[in-house]
Amino acid sequence: MKRRKHSKEFKLQVVKEALEVGNKALVARRYELSPNLVQRWVKAYEEGKLGQEMVSSPSSAEIKRLEEENEQLKKLLGEKDLEIAILRDLNKKEEPSLTEKLEVAEQWIKKRYPITKVLEILEINRSTYYYQQNGKVEKKTVGGGRPTPGYSLTATGEKVSDEQIQEWLSELVMGEGFAYGYRKLTIQLRRDHQLVISKKKVYRLCKAMDLLRPQREKRIPYPKKLARNRIITGSNQLWEMDVKYGYIEGEERFFFVLSLIDVYDRSVIDYHIGLSCSGSDAVKTLQRALFKRQQFEQANKPVIRTDNGPQFISHAFEAACERFGIEHERIPPRTPNMNAHMEAFHRLLEEECLGRMAFDSYEEAYQAVMEYMKFYNERRIHSSILDLPPHEFYKKAQTESLIIKEVRV
Repeated sequence: MKRRKHSKEFKLQVVKEALEVGNKALVARRYELSPNLVQRWVKAYEEGKLGQEMVSSPSSAEIKRLEEENEQLKKLLGEKDLEIAILRDLNKKEEPSLTEKLEVAEQWIKKRYPITKVLEILEINRSTYYYQQNGKVEKKTVGGGRPTPGYSLTATGEKVSDEQIQEWLSELVMGEGFAYGYRKLTIQLRRDHQLVISKKKVYRLCKAMDLLRPQREKRIPYPKKLARNRIITGSNQLWEMDVKYGYIEGEERFFFVLSLIDVYDRSVIDYHIGLSCSGSDAVKTLQRALFKRQQFEQANKPVIRTDNGPQFISHAFEAACERFGIEHERIPPRTPNMNAHMEAFHRLLEEECLGRMAFDSYEEAYQAVMEYMKFYNERRIHSSILDLPPHEFYKKAQTESLIIKEVRV
């Protein structure tokens, strides 16, 4: 039997999960490794033989920070679920008019969801909503902001009119300050005339006099590529990635599940589960998936479709896609239907695993997700792929001509 060689990055990933979960045998089972081998890797790490990378359990300060983030994550999770549900209602209508949008908004507001959040999701101005509700725009009870005084003060308390400041600005721009922007002009005014003046005011005065320098174009190292409509005819043509949050009731904190799915055969090719989920975790998941499907040597590699989450807009992920030679496309904001296969899988994961159990520890959550992924890939019947489990369908499709409904995304 040929002995497998494992990279240092893979060993560190396994050690990290083993330390987080606290159960080396469980992590070994997920990666089909010997528990003794994982134990040796952990021991080697503790003795400093796996390099300088730190893979430690969270410190007390880190735990406190995570606890503070939990409340924010709860709110974000609720808002994301609400957004998906509202947009699902809206997508039932073809090119919805403003009236139809207001009807959808009213339905959700009656369910006691925050008016501001509902209107934001539907891109309706609050004034428009209240105008339709009351038949008129409510009168403003507050002013439109503090009126500009028309002068600034010097360090000694003397008033200097805006007209005089504009004259000084003109002299600066005509002389040594011709290359300065409003920020440097502010500094020069403070030095030359001891003015107590903010850069915002200088910006306003320069704008009124048309003295602002042209803005430099921001160079984006990895331009955003929007998802386009595709017809998928086989495996390894389009993969979708996304992140799902799970909750550990016994520890009152969240964990992350990042999954990568093939939209044709519905297999979860690889996934990441952890107490954090960064761009580098997404890169490792993608890399493992490419190895599993032997795609590194292929001329036509799969397209990766994601939303605009922080993991997927990170420099680490974009640079990896460029390095691997694969195309990464992102769906427009508020269009979860363009990532439909991933959203459908997350619904199954929630209904059949995460929503059915109350986890007392991260170890319990880790084991439950690991077992569900195995069940989903190897045993769960999927109606859209001839009532076969994803792995069985994928293997058969390599040797037989299987006809399924056309996949349009």
